[in-house]
Amino acid sequence: METDTVAIIGPQSAVMAHVLSNLANELQVPLLSFTALDPSLTPLQYPFFVQTAPNDEFQMAAISEMVSYFSWSEVIAVFSDDDQGRNGVITLGDKLADRRCRIAYKAALPPDSMAKRHDVSRELEKIQMMESRIIVLHTDSKTGLLVFEVAKSLGMMRKGYVWIASSWLSTVLDSISPLKPEIANSIQGALTLRPHTPDSKRKRDFLSRWNRLSNGTIGFNSYGLYAYDTVWIIAHAVRLLLDQGGKISFSNDTRLNGYTGSGLNLSALNIFDGGKQLLKNILETNMTGLTGHVQFNQERSLINPSYNIINAVETEHRLVGYWSNYTGLSIVPPETLYSKKPNRSSSNQHLDSVVWPGGETARPRGWVFPNNGRELRIGIPRRVSYRDFVLLVNGTNKVQGYCIDVFLAAIKLLPYALPYRFIPFGDGHKNPSYYELVSKIKSGVFDGVVGDVAIVTNRTRIVDFTLPYIESGLVVVAPVKKISSSAWSFARPFTPLMWAVTAAFFLIVGSVVWILEHRRNDEFRGPPNQQLVTILWFSFSTMFFAHRENVVSTLGRLVLIIWLFVVLIINSSYTASLTSFLTVQQLSSPIKGIETLISSNERIGFQVGSFAEGYLREELNIPKSRLVPLGSPEEYALALEKRRVAALIDERPYVDLFLSNHCKFSVRGQEFTKGGWGFAFPRDSPLAIDMSTAILALSENGELQRIRDRWLSKRACSSDNTEDDIEQLDLKSFWGLFLICGIACMLALLVYFWLMFRQFSRQRSEELDTTSPASSRSARLHTFLSFVDEKVERSKSSSKRKRESMSRNGYHIDDESTRRSVRMERSISHERQNGET
Repeated sequence: METDTVAIIGPQSAVMAHVLSNLANELQVPLLSFTALDPSLTPLQYPFFVQTAPNDEFQMAAISEMVSYFSWSEVIAVFSDDDQGRNGVITLGDKLADRRCRIAYKAALPPDSMAKRHDVSRELEKIQMMESRIIVLHTDSKTGLLVFEVAKSLGMMRKGYVWIASSWLSTVLDSISPLKPEIANSIQGALTLRPHTPDSKRKRDFLSRWNRLSNGTIGFNSYGLYAYDTVWIIAHAVRLLLDQGGKISFSNDTRLNGYTGSGLNLSALNIFDGGKQLLKNILETNMTGLTGHVQFNQERSLINPSYNIINAVETEHRLVGYWSNYTGLSIVPPETLYSKKPNRSSSNQHLDSVVWPGGETARPRGWVFPNNGRELRIGIPRRVSYRDFVLLVNGTNKVQGYCIDVFLAAIKLLPYALPYRFIPFGDGHKNPSYYELVSKIKSGVFDGVVGDVAIVTNRTRIVDFTLPYIESGLVVVAPVKKISSSAWSFARPFTPLMWAVTAAFFLIVGSVVWILEHRRNDEFRGPPNQQLVTILWFSFSTMFFAHRENVVSTLGRLVLIIWLFVVLIINSSYTASLTSFLTVQQLSSPIKGIETLISSNERIGFQVGSFAEGYLREELNIPKSRLVPLGSPEEYALALEKRRVAALIDERPYVDLFLSNHCKFSVRGQEFTKGGWGFAFPRDSPLAIDMSTAILALSENGELQRIRDRWLSKRACSSDNTEDDIEQLDLKSFWGLFLICGIACMLALLVYFWLMFRQFSRQRSEELDTTSPASSRSARLHTFLSFVDEKVERSKSSSKRKRESMSRNGYHIDDESTRRSVRMERSISHERQNGET
């Protein structure tokens, strides 16, 4: 740099890059590196530092996606304690957190030149005692090979372990060929990343020339290709600078002249006048090199960073897939996907099969129980009631019960041994608080909780639950009394209002049909008492579709069809409801469900320690003064019988056991919460997932039901005790039908009277032409009613001929209405003769 440098390639380490970048900033000399890939070397802090290979941020993103792809949740990071190692692991932690994974432990080793075997052994022995078996190794090549050597000697390259090395291992595999047998044996099954460089003729020709120059004694890794392209990046940028008219000139830095008396000749350093333009030309590079297309984005990173995923197998290595920042994991080269839309969905992520340490091809579980000689501390509730679920036998350490049997059956299905011991929680005088029991997991007192623990929101915030092994929801239990059959049971299907409305509509429809049929149908005519009987008979006979009267008018038929449909629905509903009332034992209670309790001021009982108290207070806003804690089934029964509480609220499994011995009570309404019981473990514990899988297997093979039958199938009372009472059918279930029928009747009457008024007006106008007008309104009303009451023949012309024939033959017509009809017909005939309608 004392000889007026315009650009620098290097350094190889991030530690030196942090130092020299400050000097490069001062002298405005671009500093390019293809190996100092520390993510913290940002352009904001070091504007003249340019990374010409993908930095470790992308490498750590690739590793995190591999961890997520194989469904692991925790890793252990082993790294060199220098800038590049520390910052790389910090970046790895951030990328894992984005995928809901984490670094369980960070093992820092001395930098490459200082790492000793005993340092590595000490850290690996700690890791052996831990739970996670996914190890990410981010070091330099010398330290990394030492780690594999020590791991091999400690038995950490056997089945169950997973080793993912950063790109340093791929440089060893590519640079040293063949590998020494001891190195090849120590890395069997490891995965590593290699910066991806697309295949091209130019690349193949270059490697061929390289092999001829080196006589095949020196391998060539991907970073060598990036080094070659880095030289050409500077060459193109300098040529462009000269083409732009720039000159290679330097100026003195006055700020460095004052630094004297040290071994460094800082006063000889000069500022490159064209440094900013040269840096701009470098960042605008757009060329094709040995590594593919070379171009920088706005963040000064190479576009489309990608890696090969390599699996070390025996004396060689095999490609199992690719990672790119564009599409994630794939088994096809990334450059073939750049022309398509990016698809980062989990279903589109693929890798070929991997041979893991120990020669296994099945995906390792990724964790084991810590090998520290300690059994899992499983907390169980020390219950004083409902001990069928969890029972600690007095005077012994024996624990049994429904929940315990489910847990024991589940751990038998685990693919590994599970050392554990049960630790009771509670004072033995009352049921413990289940929230406090679960909280002991978060505080580290317990490693898990087994028992009748409901999965509720506030508990899921601090622990992870397995899948529920039994359904559980809150229900209402209240005293009931049996309703026996009586002589008036036939009236129970309908409410009194429903009966009244139904009877009224029978009469209304009968009356409407009589009005519509009276003028034209002889069956609806006769003396008043006979017509009243006809209305009543016709109305109620439609209930059985047994009416004998024919309906001849169009409006009457329309009303009757609609009414018969209504009658059909009412009959069917009545029959079904009456059958239920007479065949199912009925239980009566003023409490119909949780809504009844919310709207009342009655006291409500709940089980001590249950989440029901918090739910009633916080979710349903029931005052604490109305809630009564109860500790046992006996207290339940006594409180209900003595009316200390109107009802009690508890979870369904407890209620089923309670009702099996107490037949005076019943469940009222439906479950108003849905949930279940599960086993609790620490957050992100893989044991919760494995136990959930075991519970599913128990459910599928029927063992879960057999355990339930063994402990909970105790039905001393009839199963009818829990039947809900059948509600009476009320008007709100049928008001739509009655509304339709009522509208049809009104419309039919309106149309009918409009037609009558029209006919009456026409006849009245004809009579006024031949007689004097009526003198009073009452007379006109009497005339209209007489007109409405008249009998109308179906065919007026045939009726006229018949009457005239009867007159010529001497028949006497003494019916007044008939005489009026004859007069009206003669008048109409006279008008027709005069050409009038």
